[in-house]
Amino acid sequence: MLATPLAVGILASSPQWVHLPLTAFWFLGYFAFFAAGLWLKAPPRRRVALVGPLRTYAAASAAMGALTLALDPTLLRWAPLFVAPLAVGLVASARRDERSLWSGLATSIGSCLMVLAAYDAGGGTDWVRAWLLTGILAAYFAGTVLYVKTMIRERGDERFHWLSALAHGSATVAMTWVSPWLVLVFALLTIRAAVLPAFRGSPKAVGIGEIIATVAVAVTALLVT
Repeated sequence: MLATPLAVGILASSPQWVHLPLTAFWFLGYFAFFAAGLWLKAPPRRRVALVGPLRTYAAASAAMGALTLALDPTLLRWAPLFVAPLAVGLVASARRDERSLWSGLATSIGSCLMVLAAYDAGGGTDWVRAWLLTGILAAYFAGTVLYVKTMIRERGDERFHWLSALAHGSATVAMTWVSPWLVLVFALLTIRAAVLPAFRGSPKAVGIGEIIATVAVAVTALLVT
């Protein structure tokens, strides 16, 4: 979820030197976000111990962000798009609800916006394609949030099961406007979402399956758009 939108944006355009600090900023920014979430949900007596990591990651990500903007100041225009997902994630952490569905969907879909920034940094000009790639990944990761919950934390909950299958099925229908190859990929994901929750799988197995599915969606999207 973190690396895929960045990689898709780079590969859809053209790798540039600015992608190096942008990548560092993206990952360090995530570490700062994670550290901030831990700080927000920690009891007051434990927050002092968490200030150091938060400060370190925040400073490092700020430095990489400044270097990125020094190389390409126009990338700042994408910053407002990340405000809402970031705020939702932090509010969820403050409420100790970071594993909720609404938080997972907001942060997952929000991460897909990095496709646009990375594409812009690479000098891409086909914005229909850029937004289409963003939408494809957002549809996939939104379904993934639901699917993973049906496999682990919400196993046995029929509401999540049907919601996951419906989300995947809707995404499959939407892909008919893009490519039959994406229809095939999302149809297989729909079958997975409908069938696999009936079987017990370890978190490791679920994670490996997600890596394979993510690569399949990303590669297919890049090839057919």
